[in-house]
Amino acid sequence: MSTATKPNHIGRKISRIRELRGMKQEALAMELGISQQSVSLMEQSEAIEGKKLEEVARVLGVTKEAIENFSEELAINYFNTFNDNSFSNSQGTFHANNCTFNPIEKIIEQSEKIEELYKKLLAAEKEKISYLEKLLDIK
Repeated sequence: MSTATKPNHIGRKISRIRELRGMKQEALAMELGISQQSVSLMEQSEAIEGKKLEEVARVLGVTKEAIENFSEELAINYFNTFNDNSFSNSQGTFHANNCTFNPIEKIIEQSEKIEELYKKLLAAEKEKISYLEKLLDIK
């Protein structure tokens, strides 16, 4: 009995794509409306029914064909073709990413928006409480 990985093991391909997408089994399960254990079993299956495979592909943000034709070696080669100019070995220089915004400012901006939202929600809740208290006083 051979322990070699079957080249077209759909479940393993789904597992690897899910991992590359940074998704946990629980998240995939939730999106598919099934249990985490079902996802685990699916990832252990050599073949998966077409309609189910299409649904999994949709959730993973790829096509059914992308899952069927997935190859880790091709994926690595694909990413190795990108030119990253942030580091140059020939000159030994490092160029920092030129951010067009300050990430800290964005965080502060978002927290201010969240604070405003909470204030509005709190005001709405106070208004509801006031209205309900008036209703109780009438009776």
